Amino acid sequence: MKGTLKLGRIAGISIEVHWTFSLLLIWVVFLDIQRGGNLSSSLLNIAFILLLFICVVLHELGHALTARRFKIKTKGITLLPIGGVASLEKMPEKPGQELLVALAGPAVNVVIALFLLLLVPWQEYINMDAESLEQLLTTPSISTISFFLLVANIMLVGFNMIPAFPMDGGRVLRALLAFGMDRRKATEIAASLGQLMAVIFFVLGLLYNPFLVLIALFIFIGAYGENKMVKQTSLVAGHLVHEATLTNITILHPGTLLTDIIDILIAGTEKDFIVMEGDEIKGLLYHKVILQNAKNTHLTAGELMHTQFVALRDSSPLQGFFDLMSSQKNLFFPVIDQDNKVIGAIDMSNVSEFLVLKAEGGSDRARA
Repeated sequence: MKGTLKLGRIAGISIEVHWTFSLLLIWVVFLDIQRGGNLSSSLLNIAFILLLFICVVLHELGHALTARRFKIKTKGITLLPIGGVASLEKMPEKPGQELLVALAGPAVNVVIALFLLLLVPWQEYINMDAESLEQLLTTPSISTISFFLLVANIMLVGFNMIPAFPMDGGRVLRALLAFGMDRRKATEIAASLGQLMAVIFFVLGLLYNPFLVLIALFIFIGAYGENKMVKQTSLVAGHLVHEATLTNITILHPGTLLTDIIDILIAGTEKDFIVMEGDEIKGLLYHKVILQNAKNTHLTAGELMHTQFVALRDSSPLQGFFDLMSSQKNLFFPVIDQDNKVIGAIDMSNVSEFLVLKAEGGSDRARA
C-alpha cells in the first residue's frame, strides 16, 4: 500500500501505518479544541488513540498468527484511520479453519478487555454522582485511559462481529454456512448481507456521522471483491494452467533495444514480455517499466527487466495463478512444461477471458 511508514516487525510480520492515520490524530485534536479542551485533554485523546491502535494491531496479529498455524502467511499489517488490515495471502477454505482465524481477532480484544477490568476502579465509579464521575473521566490518569480502552475494546468486539462481510462477523457467518453448503453459496449470502449493511451504514452516515460513510464503502467494496474472487475460484476448480496459457507470444533477447520493444507494443496487444537467452529465462519486462522509460530508447531489455520472478508449471492447478498473483503482486508469469521449457505466459487478461468463456459455457480454452 502506497504512502505507508514502516514501524517495525512483530513475529516476522511487517507493521505499517498509512499517512492518512495522521489525519485522524489532527481531527481528534480539532474536535477536542472545539469542545473547549486544552493541551492536557488533547494529549490524553492522542494517547488514547495510540493505545487503541495498539489494541487494533494485537487484534490483527490474532488473525495473522492463527492463519500461520494453517500455513497461511501474512504480508503485513497496515493501520488506517478506520482500523487495521492484516494482508493474509488468502483465507482458509476449510470452514473450521476460517472460523478460528475470524474469531481470533475479536478474541484478543476480549482478553484485553478482561485485563483492563482489573485496572478500572469500578467500586469508586459506582459510588460517584454523575457530575463527579464526568469530571473524573475527563482528568488524565491511568484509570481514566483504562476505562475508555475497556469500552473501546468491547465496542471493537461488537462492531467486528456484525455479520457484514468482510467484517470478522461476516467471515464467521460464511464459515458457519459453509459447514452446510458450498463455499460459493455461503460467500454470496454473507456478501449480500454485508452489502445490505453497507447501505444501512451509508444512510446513517449521511444523516448522523460522515465517518460511517467511509465504513460503508469499505464494507461494500470488500464484500463485492470477496464474492467475485470466490466465484473466480469456483470457475477455475479442476482446470490447469495450460488451458489459459498464451502461447503466441513475443520472446525478447536481453540485447533488444527499447525502441524495438515499443514498436512491438504499438503493433500488437502484448503488454508484458519474457526475456530469454537461448532456452534460459533471464527476466520479465513489464508494461509499466516500458512506459516509465519510453524516452530512453537506447536502453535494452536486459537493462530494464526484472530478474526476480516465478514461473508456473503448465500442469499445475489454475488456482495457483491467483495465489501467486496475490503473493507476488504481479499479473504476468512465464509458463513452463515438465522439462522446464517455456511454452508461453499467463496473465490476468487471458485468465479473465477464460473465466468469461467458462461462465458462458463456451470453450474450455481462452484465446491464445
